[in-house]
Amino acid sequence: MKTRLIFVRHAEAEGNFKRIFQGWTDGELTEKGHIQAQLVAERLKNWEIDVIYSSSLKRTMQTAYYISRVKNLPIIRTDKLKEINGGDWEGRPWEELPLKWPFEYDTWENKPHIHKMPNGESMEGFQKRVMDEVLYIIKNNEGKNICIVTHGTVIKSLICYFRGCSLEEMVNIPWCDNTAITVIDYEDGRFSIITEGDASHLEGSLSTLQNQDWWFEDLKKIQNQKSMEKTE
Repeated sequence: MKTRLIFVRHAEAEGNFKRIFQGWTDGELTEKGHIQAQLVAERLKNWEIDVIYSSSLKRTMQTAYYISRVKNLPIIRTDKLKEINGGDWEGRPWEELPLKWPFEYDTWENKPHIHKMPNGESMEGFQKRVMDEVLYIIKNNEGKNICIVTHGTVIKSLICYFRGCSLEEMVNIPWCDNTAITVIDYEDGRFSIITEGDASHLEGSLSTLQNQDWWFEDLKKIQNQKSMEKTE
């Protein structure tokens, strides 16, 4: 019996716009974020969705509200789909992180399999937390179409798992834009990626990532890594 998972990254929040590490920091959506949430809800209006789950943080709950309203479904909150706990990074500007925590920032960027937030979660423990919750949700909603509103690092770590990659290879997975949709089918114990990071409902000016220089640099790094792997 096939179970479909429809992951939606939350809409643009204050931390995304201001380039501040959010993690468990509970910020609100921006004005653009509310527009993004309306657009993704409109896109999902005619999709088959039986149940909606959301991380319990404000930015995900606010995004899920728009989907809940068009689908006329309640939102099931869960703390276990929250973003990675950043510990000492919480609420800090991104530009400050490599200066104050050079080792941890290097592992975040290049060695996620050994990364641990200072006084926060390790990437390995974080991935297990969110994957365990996804499996729990599947077990309780077998055969249904499940919409899950969650966070960027959650989705990135899950895609890594669904691809059958090690956490070391997570650096080769691009970030999803705010409100991007990722569709995964689960059947007979196997995950199949149907759609990955689709934000085609956003025009250029309404994208978050396409209006931030760091994202293009990150994509270039991934492309360079793939080119090196092909030549080896």
